[in-house]
Amino acid sequence: DVQLQASGGGLVRAGGSLRLSCAASGFTFDDHSIGWFRQAPGMERELVSCISSSDGRTSYSDSVKGRFTSSSDNAKTTVYLQMNNLKPEDTAVYYCAADLGGWCYSGRAYYSMLAYWGHGTLVTVSS
Repeated sequence: DVQLQASGGGLVRAGGSLRLSCAASGFTFDDHSIGWFRQAPGMERELVSCISSSDGRTSYSDSVKGRFTSSSDNAKTTVYLQMNNLKPEDTAVYYCAADLGGWCYSGRAYYSMLAYWGHGTLVTVSS
C-alpha cells in the first residue's frame, strides 16, 4: 500500500521553527516528485514547496521563499520541510503529496489529480 505519513506539526510562537517529515512507502521514491501543500481555513490549497524528480530542483512559493527549506533523504524515503521564522499566516494543515514526473511545474489545475496524498499535520503559529 502507498503511504505518505506527514508528521512534525505543532504549536510554535512567531519567529520559531518546526521541521515536518513526510515518510513515503509503497512506490518508487526516486521517480516521484513530492510536494508540501498547506491549507488554512477558508483558503485555497497552496503548494509551498516541491522537489521535482525530473530535474532534481526544489521550488518554493513566494510566501515561504527564504524561510522554508525542503530536502529529501532517499535512503529513508522521507521528505522534510524545515520551516524557520514562522509567522501567524503560516498556520495551516500541511500535507505532502506525490506523483510521477515533473508535476511541480504543472500549475494549480493539476494538484487535484495527484496520485498520492498524506494525511495532514497541523501547524499553528501564535503571535
